Amino acid sequence: QAPIKATCEDMSCKTGFPEDVHSAVVSRSVHGGQPLLNVRFRSCDGNKKIHFGSSEPEDFRVGEDGVVYAERSFQLSAEPTEFVVSAQDKETQEEWQMRVKLTPEPAFTGASEKDQKKIEDIIFPWQQYKHSSPLKRQKRDWVIPPINLPENSRGPFPQELVRIRSDRDKSLSLRYSVTGPGADQPPTGIFIINPISGQLSVTKPLDREQIASFHLRAHAVDVNGNQVENPIDIVINVIDMNDNRPEFLHQVWNGTVPEGSKPGTYVMTVTAIDADDPNAQNGMLRYRILSQAPSSPSPNMFTINNETGDIITVAAGLDREKVQQYTLIIQATDMEGNPTYGLSNTATAVITVTDVNDNPPEFTAMTFYGEVPENRVDVIVANLTVTDKDQPHTPAWNAMYRMTGGDPTGRFTILTDPNSNDGLVTVVKPIDFETNRMFVLTVAAENQVPLAKGIQHPPQSTATVSITVIDVNESPYFVPNPKLIRQEEGLLAGSMLTTFTAQDPDRYMQQTSLRYSKLSDPANWLKIDPVNGQITTTAVLDRESIYVQNNMYNATFLASDNGIPPMSGTGTLQIHLLDINDNAPQVNPKEATTCETLQPNAINITAVDPDIDPNAGPFAFELPDTPASIKRNWTIVRISGDHAQLSLRIRFLEAGIYDVPIVITDSGNPHASSTSVLKVKVCQCDINGDCTDVDRIVGAGLGTGAIIAILLCIIILLILVLMFVVWMKRRDKERQAKQLLIDPEDDVRDNILKYDEEGGGEEDQDYDLSQLQQPDTVEPDAIKPVGIRRLDERPIHAEPQYPVRSAAPHPGDIGDFINEGLKAADNDPTAPPYDSLLVFDYEGSGSTAGSLSSLNSSSSGGEQDYDYLNDWGPRFKKLADMYGGGDD
Repeated sequence: QAPIKATCEDMSCKTGFPEDVHSAVVSRSVHGGQPLLNVRFRSCDGNKKIHFGSSEPEDFRVGEDGVVYAERSFQLSAEPTEFVVSAQDKETQEEWQMRVKLTPEPAFTGASEKDQKKIEDIIFPWQQYKHSSPLKRQKRDWVIPPINLPENSRGPFPQELVRIRSDRDKSLSLRYSVTGPGADQPPTGIFIINPISGQLSVTKPLDREQIASFHLRAHAVDVNGNQVENPIDIVINVIDMNDNRPEFLHQVWNGTVPEGSKPGTYVMTVTAIDADDPNAQNGMLRYRILSQAPSSPSPNMFTINNETGDIITVAAGLDREKVQQYTLIIQATDMEGNPTYGLSNTATAVITVTDVNDNPPEFTAMTFYGEVPENRVDVIVANLTVTDKDQPHTPAWNAMYRMTGGDPTGRFTILTDPNSNDGLVTVVKPIDFETNRMFVLTVAAENQVPLAKGIQHPPQSTATVSITVIDVNESPYFVPNPKLIRQEEGLLAGSMLTTFTAQDPDRYMQQTSLRYSKLSDPANWLKIDPVNGQITTTAVLDRESIYVQNNMYNATFLASDNGIPPMSGTGTLQIHLLDINDNAPQVNPKEATTCETLQPNAINITAVDPDIDPNAGPFAFELPDTPASIKRNWTIVRISGDHAQLSLRIRFLEAGIYDVPIVITDSGNPHASSTSVLKVKVCQCDINGDCTDVDRIVGAGLGTGAIIAILLCIIILLILVLMFVVWMKRRDKERQAKQLLIDPEDDVRDNILKYDEEGGGEEDQDYDLSQLQQPDTVEPDAIKPVGIRRLDERPIHAEPQYPVRSAAPHPGDIGDFINEGLKAADNDPTAPPYDSLLVFDYEGSGSTAGSLSSLNSSSSGGEQDYDYLNDWGPRFKKLADMYGGGDD
């Protein structure tokens, strides 16, 4: 390592730089932002605000703390680099200058540890203490040159770098420490210092690609932690080693070049990067082409700029139709391309030769043929095929066709098939065989882009197309179409109207005459002769018909030939009907309302005539002479050509409905008149002239039909409500009857009942028969409320008094009890006189016995035929066997 040099001079306190020229040794490779040295400026009063500057601001920058930094990355030349550092007082603008000389350090030789036995000492500068005299000699601060340390060192570690000490360690016990990134800041532990001896060491290999330099600060304190020296800055630069290969940004590079390009045409640029120092040889790359495939027409069609990576053409003869793609193997080598010491890497450059229009389209034949039926459009009549050696589906290959002759009227066009590149000759206008039987077209083929410079169209780019027109059976056509005639209405049936004939355009076909028929006749007024086309009327023509619009009646007729296939054509006959005075005017409206008093009582009426001018208005209005009461009670006055006003002549007319005849005459020649009856309702009116009686309400509101419809709806709604109520009541009765007649436990539907079990002998004596007796006392809670009774219960009358039985009756009393109950039922006038299901759950007050099954009255017949039960199905077969089986 270079020795650390500094010069000190004894002087009194003087503001400014301590020396005029300052020399420092730095590394040859300088990086942007790298601290280089520290200049010291002495301010005697300590209050001056100093601003530092550099005479080379594009290369060097001086911080406020006096540290000189590199503004950019560059290589120092072998000669010393000089620049001026200036300091200016911000208040007084006083300025001081110092010249700085930077000398590059010798290149790193990789000396072993044995060759570097001597470890440099970095001594803290002297300080001026507060108790010292202002004239005491002071040693200026040291400017420590950077320490250069190669990356990827093999050790051993820790490896000693420098020793930091203070001159005061002879009188004081000092402790040394370093701070900054790499020491006590991340990444920590890279640099350590012996606190007693001040020995600074590195603990592991460094990597310049991660951290290029370290900026540490050394401190010296006494055992109490008091600072005894100003901290000094130590810069450690990591020297780059060639430990990274070049890496291409892409492994495969794609470029294009037009065919036929001249030598020197730019193709593409490939780029590789090296993680080593780009300002040193380790990071300086050089490019070269290792191989080219294919090697035709020359093995060296391309070259590459060894510094920039630009690929250009160096030979002519690029032809896409022969070679469409070239593959180059590109090598990048560092150490400025040194094949011995440099590291290299390769990538692939794929260069595609793009097509240019150097091949014109050529027809596969000189003449093409086609045919088309006459009167057909949008029909392809011929396919024109061409060949083109350019790249398919590109503007240099896509063909465009144009007709240079043979079609002066523009009946054809040529479209290009995008897939096959064929020309499709298409008919765009109808062709008449009787006019043109053949066309000979001249067609030229071109590309969408012009041909390359120096290439001409050959004769094969032009061809002829011969098109034959085929005669077909064409439809007849009426002349003129439509045909317009003028005719007065009222023409009688059977009158000849006009002749409407058609023509057949086929002059070269043998076929019979045309036949005519009617296609459309809305009012069915006309008929046409099938041979000569004469049209006659079948009914009276009426202009006022609903089928006449704007005085015009339209009918359509058909003309047919007997060709193969048969064809037909239509023609329209338009009849403009002239009006005659065949309709008398009528009054409108037909009904009116007026007041029974003279004022106000005017009625406005309008005359309506289906005829048109001059057979319509102006109209004349008058009242008839008979009956005489009309003119006595009413008067009419015309207020315009179509309107008149009817009013009362007398002061008062009794309310009622009056028929007022009005005679209306039009202005036709001859005149037409009619007597129209106006139904006038005379009513009582209020001061505003509005009717106040009921009739007005009915007339102005709802009509009789509407009122009847409303009443019918109301009646239907009431009937529906009534039917719903009846249905609800009937359903409730049926539900109650089912609950009374059928007990759920006695319901025999879908149940298996055994009827062949008859008593258990003496075991019957164990039954509790007390429930069939009338108890002596009745609990109040067992009495049914008076108001709750079933429909089949007896009405409440004087109840018969049954004899009171003992609490523990003899079993023989049961028969007597049943007989007495049976007699009571037979003699009860309120009981039904027929056999029915009797309910015994209510047996007088005090009875707690449950209901008994039905019992036949004593008057029922003893003999009965039960054989009909066999017809009721298997469920009743057991009953039939029990009751109809005789003595068994």
